[in-house]
Amino acid sequence: MRTIPALFARVVAAHPDRVAVGTTTYAELDDASARLAGALRARGLRRGQPVAVALERSPLVPVALLGIVRAGGCYLGLDPGDPPARRAALLADSGALLLGGEEVLVDGPRAADADVGPEDLAYLAYTSGSTGAPKGVCVPHRAVARLVDAPDFLTTTPDDVLLQHAPLAFDASTLEVWGALLNGARLAVAPPGELSPAELAAFAREQGVTTAWLTAGLFHQVVDTALADLRGVRQLVAGGDVLSPAHVERALRALPGLVLVNGYGPTENTTFTACHRMTAPPTTATVPIGTPIRGGGVHLLDADLRPVPDGEVGELHATGDGLALGYLGRPDLTAERFLPDPTTPGARMYRTGDLARRLPDGVLEFVGRADAQVKVRGFRVEPAEVEAQLLRHPDVTGAAVVAQADSSGGRRLAAFYTAEHPVSAPELRRALAERLPRHLVPSTLTRLPALPLTPSGKLDRAALAATPVRTRADVDADYRAPASERERWLAQLWADVLAVDAVGVDDDFFELGGHSLLASRITAEIAGERGVFVRARTFYENPTVAELAEHLDVLEESR
Repeated sequence: MRTIPALFARVVAAHPDRVAVGTTTYAELDDASARLAGALRARGLRRGQPVAVALERSPLVPVALLGIVRAGGCYLGLDPGDPPARRAALLADSGALLLGGEEVLVDGPRAADADVGPEDLAYLAYTSGSTGAPKGVCVPHRAVARLVDAPDFLTTTPDDVLLQHAPLAFDASTLEVWGALLNGARLAVAPPGELSPAELAAFAREQGVTTAWLTAGLFHQVVDTALADLRGVRQLVAGGDVLSPAHVERALRALPGLVLVNGYGPTENTTFTACHRMTAPPTTATVPIGTPIRGGGVHLLDADLRPVPDGEVGELHATGDGLALGYLGRPDLTAERFLPDPTTPGARMYRTGDLARRLPDGVLEFVGRADAQVKVRGFRVEPAEVEAQLLRHPDVTGAAVVAQADSSGGRRLAAFYTAEHPVSAPELRRALAERLPRHLVPSTLTRLPALPLTPSGKLDRAALAATPVRTRADVDADYRAPASERERWLAQLWADVLAVDAVGVDDDFFELGGHSLLASRITAEIAGERGVFVRARTFYENPTVAELAEHLDVLEESR
């Protein structure tokens, strides 16, 4: 049977003494997770009941996930950095038990695996919702098995080492964790907290990682700053957003023998719908998203759900074993997005909202979105969810959120708002940070006298996307000019990366529109120009020019 417990039992029987994660063997992981399953059943866990896991990356996480599914439950990955209000909302919506880190390793009796089938729930994943509330995607065991059990876009053997870096709340972790543990490979869990691209690539080299999954933005940064550290990687999956052909070419030319996979797919179709394997740079203007992976299919349909001719743009509908069961407690939305497959009686398809065309050689080319949803640093974002939170502020009378290009070649969220009474961008940012995860908090917030409209009276999102917005009005600090040579150099570096005309020494990098990938550009420039290595966590702890300059002084004095 193709369920997580059954596939894991197969691996344990074949490779009990191989290392699964950290220094833990498959036999030891089997024992620890079986004991946790017993403890969860003693707590009254029901079949299919969600159990929330809000742990930092560590070898405890695989124990927790296996224990939950072996007990018959399903796991809900939460980001430990999420605001308490966000976590409380997801726990309330899902009805999940909460599993603490101190509860993972137990000394109680082992439990036999629950009698779960391919259609039973394996995990819940919340995605951004167009109504302003996140929606829970119900993913069954058969969908996980279709992704990692003998897929045609990757090969995984017990000799492989897979990198685990993605947050549990992000469905890339499905491929990372189960791609390793259901194939007898070793899982290399990255250290907790924020890691720069250089730190992550160095970790991959130290651990002998052979297969890694990177979001498009992170892939671009690693290619720019730390490509040499990936020489031991034989399979590199990148996706979550549009790949730069130039970065793909650089990676493939610099790493002979590398298989680079462009992966495309929504959470509702379990990580990947289509993949494009490359050993040489593409000859097309864009990087194709490839062909449907084994166990699934794709229809390109017009607005009347009729197939479009090859070469014509149609909305992509996904079919097959990767489909989720639907949205938790949302039969209306499930019926709207999961439709009957017109080609197969009794089958379903998922309406992705993505536009694509089929090229002459049969591969798919991604064209864009058919709705307002955007992709930012690998996350799908419904602008309406962020707009709804902005409108909760008593002084905000109008709000619009769009994606804009940033200097890293990626995209960031930009919010525009109207207000009856003055309300500052920092005040709004703090309010949003209390209710939204970090990736949903806009990089910039700009107050306008009125939101622009098209001639037909609709919100002109294209005009907003083209509006330059980064100004010092986005920060609380009064302007204080750089005094030392180091401060002047850092301030100019920040101004160049953030596209701001001036940066004061007390200005917060993140309030000026910075994010993790732009922070990585700063640390890479510091390493290249000054020969000083600044860890990503250190940058987050010293987010102003003054603080970072002082930290660099200390580092140089200690050399």
